[in-house]
Amino acid sequence: MKNFIYVLLIGLVFTACKEEAPKDYVTFSGTIANQNSDSLLVRSRTVSKVIQVKADGTFSDTLKVEPGVFLVYDGAEQARVYLKNGYDLKMKLDTKAFDETIKFEGTGAEASNYLAEKALLMEEVFDIETWFELDETAFNEKVKESNKTFKDLLDKAGDLDSLFVVSEQNDAISLEKQLHSMYKQKQGLMGLNGKASPKFVDYENYNGGSTSLDDLKGKYVYIDLWATWCGPCLAEIPSLKAVEKEYHGKNIEFVSISVDDQRAHSKWRTMIEEKQLGGVQLFAKDDRSFVTAYNVTGIPRFILIDPQGNVVKADAPRPSNPQLKTLFNSLDI
Repeated sequence: MKNFIYVLLIGLVFTACKEEAPKDYVTFSGTIANQNSDSLLVRSRTVSKVIQVKADGTFSDTLKVEPGVFLVYDGAEQARVYLKNGYDLKMKLDTKAFDETIKFEGTGAEASNYLAEKALLMEEVFDIETWFELDETAFNEKVKESNKTFKDLLDKAGDLDSLFVVSEQNDAISLEKQLHSMYKQKQGLMGLNGKASPKFVDYENYNGGSTSLDDLKGKYVYIDLWATWCGPCLAEIPSLKAVEKEYHGKNIEFVSISVDDQRAHSKWRTMIEEKQLGGVQLFAKDDRSFVTAYNVTGIPRFILIDPQGNVVKADAPRPSNPQLKTLFNSLDI
């Protein structure tokens, strides 16, 4: 009996020795139907890695990471995932319905599935432009309702990493503060509507010479404040081109003002040529007076001015927003 126990103990020791140490990396794999690209880009502020996708849509790779939310790009589409060393995360999606089909399995899948649900819910819940038209009491109620909606989603998400939960809670607090700040800014901008627009003078015109706002009187002017380094600005270009084409020859000028600094001047000219940008293309150089007068804290910003030079909308809808055409049509443009 003693010999049997001795042998058993020896066996347990060897079994313990065979136990694997915790992995110091995350395994990220999956399958993509109708893939947009032959690779995925996984990015955070400190990590950037390209993962090859096979012809059959499968992929697998490892990364050493600090715990956090990463962006995964498949072409122009993107998703947010939560990665942590030790995870074995599997992603599955169909790009024909990217947001609706993305699902995660494996170790740590709960957080990424939560992020996928949150992305869909944000599209459904947030109607920021409509909210900003509300009085303050109604706006505050909308924010309160959305906070509860997302808190409920987080609470029911399952066994989540504690660091992730704290991060999401902090993000919710930051978002609420940002929404209130944006609301106050929007209300301030509404005070400009109907008044004479601040002016810009002698901005460099891509086609030669210079252009001032007064040169454009007699037509509506839809202004796009942008920069060559601004991702959201570049994302609006296809929609802006489509709107310009639809309203070509009508009583409106489309004016794009680059707020790049002088060092990016040649890049500005090159981008206009490469992307075949239309409308009136202007370069503000280091003149920030027009931007400051409109209290621009982020770009892109779109402004609509009437033929008399008065502000119609100090913060007009973006080209990608269907409300822009509704606005144009209401003005018989």
